Order: sequence, then C-alpha cells, then structure tokens
Amino acid sequence: MNALPPFRSPRSAHGERDAYGFSHATADETALTAFAEAVWAVCAHRPEAGPALGRALAADPQMAAAHALRGFASVVLARSECMAAARGHLAAARTALAERPPTMDEITLVEALGLAVDGHLAAAADRLDVRLGAAPDALLLIKLSQALRFMRGDLPGMARLTTATIARISDRTPGYGFVLGCHAFTLEESGDYGLAERVGRAAVEREPHDAWGLHAVAHVYEMTGRSAAGIDWLEATRGAWGGCNNFAFHVAWHLALFHLEAGDTERVLALYDAEVRPQPTDDFRDVANAVSLLWRLGQHGVDVGARWEELAEIARRRRTETTLIFASLHNLLALKGSGDETAASELAEAIGRHGLFGTDDQASVAGSVGADLARVIVDGAGGAAVPDIARRLPAIGGSHAQRDVFVRTLAVAAASGGDAEATMRVSAIRCEQRRADRFEASLRAALDRTRAPAGAAAAPV
Repeated sequence: MNALPPFRSPRSAHGERDAYGFSHATADETALTAFAEAVWAVCAHRPEAGPALGRALAADPQMAAAHALRGFASVVLARSECMAAARGHLAAARTALAERPPTMDEITLVEALGLAVDGHLAAAADRLDVRLGAAPDALLLIKLSQALRFMRGDLPGMARLTTATIARISDRTPGYGFVLGCHAFTLEESGDYGLAERVGRAAVEREPHDAWGLHAVAHVYEMTGRSAAGIDWLEATRGAWGGCNNFAFHVAWHLALFHLEAGDTERVLALYDAEVRPQPTDDFRDVANAVSLLWRLGQHGVDVGARWEELAEIARRRRTETTLIFASLHNLLALKGSGDETAASELAEAIGRHGLFGTDDQASVAGSVGADLARVIVDGAGGAAVPDIARRLPAIGGSHAQRDVFVRTLAVAAASGGDAEATMRVSAIRCEQRRADRFEASLRAALDRTRAPAGAAAAPV
C-alpha cells in the first residue's frame, strides 16, 4: 500500500482532519489513521477498506464517519437486505453524532447516508457536493458523490463535481491522483476521449493504485475502437487492478470485451471462467459483468454452454427486487438467457409496478425507461418506440460501455422485426459514443436477412 500523507494537526473549531482532508470529532490518532487507510482503500477499490474501518471503530467506537462509511458500503450493494444493514449503520452513526459535538463533515456524511438509505441517491450526492464547496479536499466526499451519481445516471452532476473539484484543489492535495481518476472517467463518459486518456494516464502515474483511473483509460480504448491498445494497457496494469476487490472482475470484463471485438471468443470464455466470474457471487456488479458478457457472446452466435443457469438462479431469487433498476434489468437478461420466460415476465411486471407506485429515485428510472426496456427484453421485439428507449437509457446509471448491452438488444429487437428505420436510428445513437464495431456489421447483416425472400435464413436472436 502507498504510504499515507503525514498526520495533520487539529484545526480549531473544525475538529481533527485525517490524512485525506475529512474532519472528525475524535482526536484518537489510531482511529484517524485507520479511517484514512479505509478511504485510500475505497478509492483504490481494495479489499482492505473493511478491516481498516474495523480498526478505526475498535479505537473509537463512536467514530461517526466510520459507521456512516459502512452504511454507504451497504447502500452501493443495492439489495434489500443490504439496505436493512445500511439502516443499522445509519442508526449507529446518528448515535455517535449525539455523543459529542460533531464536525460539519460528519454531519454531512450522516445526512447524505440518510437520504441514500431512503433511495434518494441524487439528493445524497447533492448534500455531499454542498459540503465540498467549503471542503473541496475531502477525498471521501468526492469519491462517494461520484459513485452515487454514477448509480443514478447523473452525468451532468458528475461533470460539475469533478470539474469544480479540480479547479479548487492543487496537485499537492493528498489523494490528488484519485481525483484525477474520477475526472478522467467523467471526461470519458462525456465523450472527451483525448483528454480523458491523458488525464487517466496522469492519474495512474500520480497514484499507481488508481484502478478507477486506469479503468477510465480502458473505456477510452473501447469507445474509440482500439482493442489491441486496450489489451496491452490492461495487461500492463495488472499489478494495480489484480489486487482490487471485486472491481478486478469488472476490469477483467473490459479485457474480455477487447478480445471479443478482436474475435477471440475462446479467450473470452477463458477470461469469463477465470477472471470475470471466478466466484458465484450475487453482488449485482459481478452479475452484471457476467450477464452482459454472455449476452454479447450469444449475439455473436457463441454457445456459452451451461453458464447461464447459475446466473438465472440468482435472478430468480431477485425476481421481485427493484432496489436498483440497472441490476434488475441485468437479472432480466439472465432469466431470458436461461429461457425462464415465466420468471422474466414476473420481473418485468415488478419493474413496471415500481415505476407506477414507488417513491424513490428508482421509481422515476423504472417509469421513464426501465419498464419499457424490460418489455422489449421479454418480448424480444420492438417497434417505432425503440430508438426513444435507447435515447433515455442513461437514466438507468452505469457507463456507456455497460449500457451498450441494452442498446444492442434494442437494435436487435428492431432488426428482428424488420424495422430498418428504427434499427438505423438505434445504431446512430450507439455510434454517437463509440466507433462502429463488429456488432454494427452483424446488425446490418441481420437486417438484410429480415428483408430476404421467404425461405431465406432467419435473423439471429
């Protein structure tokens, strides 16, 4: 692990600052150091965050920020049982605030957690950003705000966050490399690929453990169609991302996508088994990696064997779960991939109900795009409305690369119905963000087959 910055002295009226700019009511040096180590691990996507928080709370059981960070760790898992755990951490954090005069950083973090637990991710991020106006070097608030906005599908908010932060801090600020990595990812998602690559490389040079920054560079290579460069980059940086928590599975997913574009499906399947899905976890992020890779392989006519079934079993258990629509839609693909039409219909109906009757952020997502997309996935066909669904997809959250599995699915649905205009409109939306690839060629071939005379070969699924 990189050495932490030197311990900082207290600032009167603002509490004790840890090594990454967050002010705490505690003066326990062991707790402060352990919390700073947890922040480093969160930013580096390393598994040491949990143990470090445990050490912080062992040194000071009333460290409000440590309880709150545990709560956020549960929120981002986006499962109903994890939200129950988050509420427990929130209660502990609120109790800790009452034990002694809190700092504004602590109050902000706990208030934001309360909003996030209630499903208001955008409002939680807004609360963090308000505090960042006064404390722009509080690295944890920056990382959490981007994570919440990423889940919420708020690219404009991400852009405001990282642009303002870079302007307010200096390159001497502890954790500056991680901030550059956040900014690189925002630039990539905004389509500024040249600058994103330069900033991402600078982030990794400054902070070699910045897996988020190196991952932003991988996104650039995918969007610009440079698969060979992407493979070289990820293989060269294995020393950094190979030691990550389950984020390593996601980076391996990017590596597999590069090999898929290169046409090496045997290597893709090998990566799937060894690095993308080495463990049958039910973390939605791991499931999304696996589902979207198998779905893409199927669109290219590759037999994936029995790999769908363990993912479908997880999805069956989650067929009424709509805590995060992004996760629900990937579960829906798993059910369709395994051929479980009954469970797929149940999940699509659950998404629709959430859109009609829910009160959180995700109800808006379900109502604006999730239910419509779910119906296309279940039916396997689309119509004239398919391009509009594609245009609304950013609301589900995730990256352009992650959402591409759904854009592709919409395009195939339109092509399967022989709707050339809708197919080309979806294709045009897709190519706004990325260079034309192998899928675009196969899409046009599928459309041609739907126009073929009776008795000709059918279009692929």
